[in-house]
Amino acid sequence: MTADRYSAIQAVAGAVSRETFEDIERFEAAFRKWSARINLAAPSTLPYLWQRHILDSAQLVGLAPEARQWLDLGSGGGFPGAIIAILMKERNGAHVDLVESSHKKAAFLKTTLASLQAPAAVYSRRIEDCYAEIRPPEVITARALASLSTLLRLIEPWMQSGARALLHKGRDYRREVEESGDVWRFDLLEHRDKVGGDGVILEISNLRRL
Repeated sequence: MTADRYSAIQAVAGAVSRETFEDIERFEAAFRKWSARINLAAPSTLPYLWQRHILDSAQLVGLAPEARQWLDLGSGGGFPGAIIAILMKERNGAHVDLVESSHKKAAFLKTTLASLQAPAAVYSRRIEDCYAEIRPPEVITARALASLSTLLRLIEPWMQSGARALLHKGRDYRREVEESGDVWRFDLLEHRDKVGGDGVILEISNLRRL
């Protein structure tokens, strides 16, 4: 099973050392332990944690293998931001900022990522309160956070500095893209989910208002 997992994460994220893979397994163990006390993810998804959350998060690194500076919004229990941070451990100059307004979830992220010495900082506050504090990243991520139009409004200040966004979206993403056209223009690439889901990852750049 471990060998299969190791191969699976390399298939979506690219080269991953054995040490980094073991750190991801340590994160998974901590996630399960904390989940017994606080709601880090929907209980119905816990039996499928590796596939639905960990691999689903790791595939983003494979879409931006050159990126070192990441920003994850609405990090929740750490997907995708915590997984990206662990995968960045062996990359010189890498850093991941995670924004999560829930103090309990943020406490889990701070404690666990610090124990793994991941290159990450966790902000327990609203996204709108972080613009002045978090430097512009190369890549912005968000998963199951808000509608596309709302997400674009939230990320606009960082996107003005040339960042791009990798946003998980479900099967109804085309409607969200169409509706966002009332306010926004942007360059769009659609990446199919590599881990068996029916959603997509929208790669957005050159964001601008009408």
